[in-house]
Amino acid sequence: MTFEWKTEEYQIRRLTLILSFNAEPECDPSSVTAARSLWNDRMALAGSNELTIEVQDYIPFIQCKAKFQSPSFHVDQPVQLQVFLRADCPHPVSFSKLAVSLSNQEYNQWCVAEWSGQEAMSLLPGKTTCYNFSFVAKTEDVGKKIEMTGIEVMLGGDSGRCVFVSWRGAGGDAASAHEALQASRCSRRWGRNIEARQELDWDSLTMQHSTMIISRVPKISVQLSHQPPALTNEMYCIKLTVQSQEEAMAKDVKLTAGLKPGQDANLGQTTHVTLDGSKFCDDSAPSLLPDVPLGELKPGEKLEKCVFVKCVSTGPRVFLFHVAYGIDTTVEGRQIMCKCHKDETVTIETLVPFEVSVKFVSTKFEPLDRVSVDIPFLLMTDIVSSSPWPLLLTSSSLQLLTVTSNTPQLQSQLQEVVLQTGECASECFCLRCPPQTSINNTVATGQYLISWRRNSSSPDSPLIQTIVSLPHVVLEMVPLYIHADLPSFGRVRESLPVRYHIENRTALVQEVEMAVEPSDAFMFSGLKQVRLRILPSSEQEMLYNYYPLMAGYQTLPQLNISLPRCPNFGTQALKRFLPQRIFVKPQGRQLDDASIAAA
Repeated sequence: MTFEWKTEEYQIRRLTLILSFNAEPECDPSSVTAARSLWNDRMALAGSNELTIEVQDYIPFIQCKAKFQSPSFHVDQPVQLQVFLRADCPHPVSFSKLAVSLSNQEYNQWCVAEWSGQEAMSLLPGKTTCYNFSFVAKTEDVGKKIEMTGIEVMLGGDSGRCVFVSWRGAGGDAASAHEALQASRCSRRWGRNIEARQELDWDSLTMQHSTMIISRVPKISVQLSHQPPALTNEMYCIKLTVQSQEEAMAKDVKLTAGLKPGQDANLGQTTHVTLDGSKFCDDSAPSLLPDVPLGELKPGEKLEKCVFVKCVSTGPRVFLFHVAYGIDTTVEGRQIMCKCHKDETVTIETLVPFEVSVKFVSTKFEPLDRVSVDIPFLLMTDIVSSSPWPLLLTSSSLQLLTVTSNTPQLQSQLQEVVLQTGECASECFCLRCPPQTSINNTVATGQYLISWRRNSSSPDSPLIQTIVSLPHVVLEMVPLYIHADLPSFGRVRESLPVRYHIENRTALVQEVEMAVEPSDAFMFSGLKQVRLRILPSSEQEMLYNYYPLMAGYQTLPQLNISLPRCPNFGTQALKRFLPQRIFVKPQGRQLDDASIAAA
């Protein structure tokens, strides 16, 4: 067999074999002599005696695979990796150094194995050898990835000449992606004379070129206690309980609490978090409180903290409670300070505590589409609880703008009222629009204020104030105002006096024509038809005595009024000021003295 240079793989194999002065058994002696001569000539040249060969893209005579033993390691665990080497040639291969390069070069010193002289490692043909390395990661690498950047095997070195065979990443070679070549390798029978042993299946070995350093597993418990759902604008209390299960002192314990980042940006503007529940937080309060110091925790010690959340808008929110601390621990004889943290999240729905409806009605509780100046009317409010928890309504008030109260002192009718779910609380206010008010199309009336809190809350907890804007009203001027004074009920065939007050609201003398229409339910005494003249800003009274003829709810005799100087203003416009019906009781039987005595 004559010597000839074949593939690059063959050259590498021959160069290495000649370096160790071993030749393949089937090589022609003349070829071995020629190769050794060429090698000696090359090594005799001036220059370095080190030769580096990268075999990633070839099918080398030494196969290499490496892996981290886990995709991630806690910072208090040693990071472990394995390097598998196998000689893919018919005779043993000796090497004196194995080194693994990592992305963080500070760890490289822990991933080197060297042998010298007779202690040089030897790879037997077809036999897989595993080399283990471990190191302790630094706490500042928590959350970072560590990768293998290369593997290097040094051949020779005793005579000052050496060859470095290197792989990129976690090893592997050109054959790893070719099933045919893999099958070809499996069919080789290197080392047929070697005693059969149980070997690692090379093809089943996987490569793991990177791992992640993660924080130490925390040994604390974090529990949340609260009463969902939250109600808008209330100081919603979330009680946090932290208990240490560590064997050493937990130092520099800090709490980050509030709205979990990454949610809708509008939630950040409508959510406010504070640790002070004795007063309301304003809009300047943040949605997340970072790094609140909690001190230290001894083994088994428990601490409690209340976090108050104010949600201005409805909807679900995810809240984060992040407890971080440091603890001293020992890893493979090295003392390190580990940073640990425990996260708890909770989704809380925010609901409206109650629905408020407001309406303006006349003194006869009839709906009003417009309000007459200087004539009393009623404001009706209804509060319907939609809270699953009982609500305590402590008080209510009005902040009026263009209208005033018709009563000397405006008092709340909802003091200390407890509302259960679905219950309704109502109150009524008598108002009046002053005569000096300028007449516009619509005017603002003011605001309705409700002070409340959960009935189960502490008496010292701050009261929530809900502000409801009252609807605008349309104002109108009436030239004539009429109202009646009459008893609350009548009795059949007994006199029912009704006194009508007629006011002239204009600056002119008004002529008023009045007529009482007959009724089947009443007889009456008084002027059936009359013509009056009322001076400006003056009042006239008309007295009628009605005699009910039938019991029950009866319609009063209709009073027709007309103003010659205001033809568009008449009975229909004034009807809303006059009572229309009255309840008439049946005539009672009069008892004599004997009957009373017998009773």
